[in-house]
Amino acid sequence: MTPDLSPEILAYYTAHDEANRLTNSWGQLEFVRTQEIVERYLPSSAVIYDVGGGSGPYSCWLAQKGYEVHLIEPVPLLLAQARQNSARQPATPIASLTSGDARALPRENASADVVLLFGPLYHLLERKQRIQALQEAQRVLRIGGVVFAAGISRFASALDGMVQGFAADPAFRAIVATDLAAGTHVNQTDNLSYFTTAYLHRPEELKAEIEAVGLQHQATLPIEGPAWLLQNLPEQWEDPSRREMLLQTVRWLESEPSLIGASAHLMVIGLKQ
Repeated sequence: MTPDLSPEILAYYTAHDEANRLTNSWGQLEFVRTQEIVERYLPSSAVIYDVGGGSGPYSCWLAQKGYEVHLIEPVPLLLAQARQNSARQPATPIASLTSGDARALPRENASADVVLLFGPLYHLLERKQRIQALQEAQRVLRIGGVVFAAGISRFASALDGMVQGFAADPAFRAIVATDLAAGTHVNQTDNLSYFTTAYLHRPEELKAEIEAVGLQHQATLPIEGPAWLLQNLPEQWEDPSRREMLLQTVRWLESEPSLIGASAHLMVIGLKQ
């Protein structure tokens, strides 16, 4: 399948500096927490498909750890950036970089041990499309393989709007109202800070979608937890001892069901039996 992105999503990732999104304190919190969650379930050796892998931060990290990583990405700019980032680590490059769609992976059945879906689920607005992407992940996994899928919390825009002050804008409040009612985030303004077209999940929806394709649900975890709402996060992150204290607190709170939706991003883990 030829990658089929809506014009607004393609425009967003062409204009937005996605390649550097994980370099500030908020992005580093997301990156470090994603890494530690993934490492809990990773086998010692694996073939990994990083589907919707963007500019390759996770592919590069996993390749450096000795895994065979294949990145599949529909946005031409991000795919080109991933090629550049892979070339910067010639001793441990990404094994392959391919243009492709999460709903029709250009890979054989039972050819991977791990599938990462760190973007596709929240850019597929219809449930049947998300199920299709998860079915593809299930298809290419070997028995015992693991899928890690990220979602954006249903409440992320409402919480971010309060912290960033976006809620003062009536246009943003209208976006949030639709988010909360239907989970469909549609930004019709030209303000990139309001993100782009996306589906925002409730935690229980991610579990249901994983189970709908026959994967065994292992966990649904908050990635940043409530820590992303701290307005002094940059200060805390720069201090190693305070950073570790913050991360430990997020770990302590990650299994509390009443707080999962307070995270900006969620991670669901599914096992193929």
